[in-house]
Amino acid sequence: MTNYSHWFVRARLKTRQLLLLVALAEEGNLHRAAAVLNMAQPAATKLLKDLEEVLGVTLFDRLPRGMRANWYGETMIRHARIALATLNQAHDEVVEIQAGRVGQVNLGAITSPGLALLPIAVARVKQDQPRLRVAVDIETSAILLERLEQGKLDLLVARLSADQDKSNLEYETLTGETVCAVVRPQHPLARVEGLTLADIASEGWIVPPENSVLRHRFELMYLEAGLRPPENVIESAALLFVTAMLQRSDMIAVLAAEVANYYQTHGIAAILPIDMPCHMDTFGLITRSDRVLSPGARIMLDALRTASRSVYNTPSKVLGFDTSSG
Repeated sequence: MTNYSHWFVRARLKTRQLLLLVALAEEGNLHRAAAVLNMAQPAATKLLKDLEEVLGVTLFDRLPRGMRANWYGETMIRHARIALATLNQAHDEVVEIQAGRVGQVNLGAITSPGLALLPIAVARVKQDQPRLRVAVDIETSAILLERLEQGKLDLLVARLSADQDKSNLEYETLTGETVCAVVRPQHPLARVEGLTLADIASEGWIVPPENSVLRHRFELMYLEAGLRPPENVIESAALLFVTAMLQRSDMIAVLAAEVANYYQTHGIAAILPIDMPCHMDTFGLITRSDRVLSPGARIMLDALRTASRSVYNTPSKVLGFDTSSG
């Protein structure tokens, strides 16, 4: 039987209090937060005071020129964002159903599956459900996981890091990710056989940002070969910029194999004939275990699973954490 004695029911928690928490986090000032919400400052002060009294803690440190959330406040703000995002999604789904559409699914992915997996899955879904609205974000795993936590995304195809809090996540492994060295199609090295890391160490490289996993493994690859990592580098994760630089220079870029193969197939770049043993970690399907997927999101999740069997040769699985690799 459903429990209706939650603290927020007893406290008569107001939606305006959740809005105020988010506004205070963004504005850092009670007067500006009240103005954004179109309410008087005394009313905003009372809403915050009532909430703090119910919780029995102070949520914000009062500073000479504003307010700053403490640990209690940051916790409440994070959950307020999620609650408000969920309410917005519920309203959007009702509106979509009223309009005769199935609803909307917000899908996030890192670049490689964004090229190889998503187009197949999304095309199948749109063929069967043309009225289902699909929004796709291509970003890094860290950004996607943050948006998933905030309720801005329904499901991801991304990686989980070792330090990621997995308590409220469900994960299904899809595949690992190899990388390639790529150049413009007419590059002098594009048809040279027997290349080694030493041969291309002095070339100009376009590499991922310094604190990224791939950058670390790229440099480690050179060190393990007894060589100094390349020093003539440009750091960027922006694929459009990397593509433009490849076309306008003789630099070499480090790209995921699926991206590299796509570029080579379409004549945008050529893959150098050299092994790059700096593979990335596996990625997979990620959802929140503490939220119910919308009908549209469930349809998309099933389509991604089906497409992954042909793209990555993955077996049918029940969604859950894969612990076989330790």
